[in-house]
Amino acid sequence: MADLELTIPCRTALNTTGLVVMWALWPVWALLAPLCIVATVIAVAISPIIFPPSLTLTLICLSASILALGILLTGLCEDDLIYVSKDGLSFPVSFLPRLRFRRHRLWSDLVEADLRQGPGTPPGSESSAALKLLFKSGGALSLPVGAFSRSDLEQLFLGIEMWGRDCTRSTNCIEYQRQLQNENKGIEKLSYTQLWEEELSRRYTNTLFVPLEPGSLLRSGQLKILRQLSFGGLSAIYLARWREKDSVVLKEAVVPAFASAQARRKAEEHFLREAEFLTRLKHERIAAVLDHFVEDGRNYLMLEYISGQDLRQYIGQNGPQSEERVLIWGKEIADILQYLHEQIPPIIHRDLTPDNLMLGRDGTISLIDFGAANELLSQSTGTLVGKQAYMAPEQLRGKATRQSDLYGLGATLYFLLTACDPVPLSVSHPRHVMADISPELDDLVALLTSFAESDRADSAKSVASTFEEISRRRESQSCAGVPGAASDGKETETGSAGEDGGDRGEGVPRRV
Repeated sequence: MADLELTIPCRTALNTTGLVVMWALWPVWALLAPLCIVATVIAVAISPIIFPPSLTLTLICLSASILALGILLTGLCEDDLIYVSKDGLSFPVSFLPRLRFRRHRLWSDLVEADLRQGPGTPPGSESSAALKLLFKSGGALSLPVGAFSRSDLEQLFLGIEMWGRDCTRSTNCIEYQRQLQNENKGIEKLSYTQLWEEELSRRYTNTLFVPLEPGSLLRSGQLKILRQLSFGGLSAIYLARWREKDSVVLKEAVVPAFASAQARRKAEEHFLREAEFLTRLKHERIAAVLDHFVEDGRNYLMLEYISGQDLRQYIGQNGPQSEERVLIWGKEIADILQYLHEQIPPIIHRDLTPDNLMLGRDGTISLIDFGAANELLSQSTGTLVGKQAYMAPEQLRGKATRQSDLYGLGATLYFLLTACDPVPLSVSHPRHVMADISPELDDLVALLTSFAESDRADSAKSVASTFEEISRRRESQSCAGVPGAASDGKETETGSAGEDGGDRGEGVPRRV
């Protein structure tokens, strides 16, 4: 999705049937028709008297028409690609009658997207489900869900979400997209019994925290909840619309009613302090905090909405990335961490994972989630947040430091290079999974994920410099035509670092 152009096959029953028929008739239009033309020409050349011009012309025109018609119909049946880009959608030629013969549609022309079931179909069945697209300038499409692969279908839904700003998506459409995303993330589909149990547990636990429903209004009706993005514990994240124009992300936090007055006051003071501090952050690659407020006893942060695709989704659909691209992304992430860590007092994110890094329309990385961010006020405070495979050992003990974010960066690099989550609480070596990864990049990942804080890089700034050095060295070797430039020509000399974080390649920063 970050490449801003998708090609999505849409194999409908009509396409499939037509293609089968045309291939069954292939001997007629692809063999007999050309043979008839050749035979007619030869016969005329041998006996022009027997074949008058009118008969000759008729046979040739008829055979040529059959051949041309066969090629045309086969091409129409094989044309099953939907092109999705930041500019709009382009559909197969066979869809033209339903689109009023306008093949390309701008995103501003898409006004509604809905997922509908066929008549008499049980709820949840996908056998006759169809994605309905309605266009403002006229025309409507019904795209059968079964005509797409699961990954292609998710990308189509994601494209509608990213670029169809004026498109109203139904609840069915949103829920189905969430289901597809969960499947791609490896979350198994729940049974109806589990869904009911989860819903009851969510709504009727003793915390009495019920997330806002789509359509709920806040800030005197200026802020409208569109859908829930995530939910857990006493917090939720929503996609919302501000003043009926701008998309924003709303983060909600609730102090439980059973908490003591002192605990409630402390929690609200902490939330207010963090909100005010984050509001002052100004970085082009960090989702800006636009506002913070309290309404109905709930605390809210309103953040900038950055359209794109998180790195977990992107890797799930595109697989491991090249070292060149990972070096660029790693430098951008390190720059973001450097900015946070150089604040006074420093800010530790504590949840740096592929899920919280967004690949934007321009191909650059942005940090989108500050749910775990906190001021580094002392070495003795901290809470357990983050995902296990990306959490440093000291963070599990509630002692997160700036080096904890560097551990998360190293674990994220491992995921980008291998498309696999790293083993929790271990030194990560992507080269053990992908043998063609260069030793210097493998060493850098191992350094960042060292078990002891003192063995990791000393700062995000030094890590950013290392990314630049590696990229510069690889570029100079490539220009010089040095063989094996990807591994700096030192694979035999340096090898891969061991689990104990031993000998490392050149250019990797150490703590002093």
